[in-house]
Order: sequence, then C-alpha cells, then structure tokens
Amino acid sequence: MNSKDQVAKMDAIVSQGAIVEAVKEFFAEDANTSDYGGGGTKGKSEMIAKMEGFAAAIAKVNQITHHHSIVDGNISASEFTFDFDMKDGSKIYWHEIIRRVWNDQGMVVQEEYFNAA
Repeated sequence: MNSKDQVAKMDAIVSQGAIVEAVKEFFAEDANTSDYGGGGTKGKSEMIAKMEGFAAAIAKVNQITHHHSIVDGNISASEFTFDFDMKDGSKIYWHEIIRRVWNDQGMVVQEEYFNAA
C-alpha cells in the first residue's frame, strides 16, 4: 500500500469536513488516538463515536485549511487549521499537526494531535 497516496486521500476527505467518513474509511479496528489535551480513544468504534458527537456539535464550518503533509515510510504528519462555530455559541480554532502511523494495509493504527500554534 502506498502511504503517500493514502495520506493524500485521507487529507482530502478531512479538508472537505468529512471527518467521520475519514475515520470510517482509513482507521484500522485497533487504532488508538491521543491529543495534546490529554484525551484519546481506543479502537475505531470509540473514535467514530467521538467524531460523530463532535461533528453534531458544529453549527458552521468556517474553514478547514490543509497546509501540507510529509510522509516517511509508514509515518505521516499533516498540518491543518480548523475554524468552526459550535452550536453552543463557542468558536473552535485549531492549528494542529496530525501524526499518523499506518499499517501495511494502508490503515491508520495510531493518530496523535499536536498543537501547532
């Protein structure tokens, strides 16, 4: 499986705001996540549930910017800026690096988020 192609495909889906779909398509069943806020998920189903809840709380997607990605073997890093208005009246503005580890089948087995601000 070509990691660069998988990264490009996943980043394109995320850029369109289809975050839940990206998880469904590209996460391995045993994938884990962790973020700079101390949170994380264990398994694909937990991540899908988390992203469905998050997506349901978005009132408006102002902008999602994919800045660039790098791939080295089975590890990738993608830089994004996310700008959302939430249904509770709050605003989310994240500039982050998403580091992914890919398995031989082209699925994400680990995803970690880093604050790029």
